[in-house]
Amino acid sequence: MLTVGDKFPEFSLQSVVSIDPGKEFKQMTHESFASKWRVFFFWPMDFTFVCPTEISSFGDRDADFRERDAQLFGASTDTQFVHLAWRLQHPDLKKLPFPMIADTKRELSTALGILDHGEGVPIRATFIVDPKGVIQFASANSLAVGRNVDEVLRVLDALKTGALTPCNWKRGEKTL
Repeated sequence: MLTVGDKFPEFSLQSVVSIDPGKEFKQMTHESFASKWRVFFFWPMDFTFVCPTEISSFGDRDADFRERDAQLFGASTDTQFVHLAWRLQHPDLKKLPFPMIADTKRELSTALGILDHGEGVPIRATFIVDPKGVIQFASANSLAVGRNVDEVLRVLDALKTGALTPCNWKRGEKTL
């Protein structure tokens, strides 16, 4: 798995950005929102059980990421058509404010080294990427364990200080 200090891989993939007819899809690349911090989070597959709890939680906190000049990207290896169908069907996903990337050929997941060896789907990996395209945070959970969005925001805040932050540091607290 790629980790802190590695360059985030180049990619160009279809994404679902809306449920409005004619506006559903947009090509996203490694250069999309390049001037911002970017948070990429991967889930195993659409139409499952833990995944929508995470995706909707990230969606609920999108304004917090934007306030920090960060752009969220969600991704799995499902197609953009499956992403759209899931968004249309699942009430918690209808109004997602961030792109759902379709890594259908598993190119990005493979380049990141996050495919589960047994299932062939992405593990629950999260990457915080700085505006230079360098990974500054990488974490991975097993397929069965959901993430903590508050922790991703906390780490983003800590990274953006450019200072040393102690254990359990929170935004607004003193740095070292």
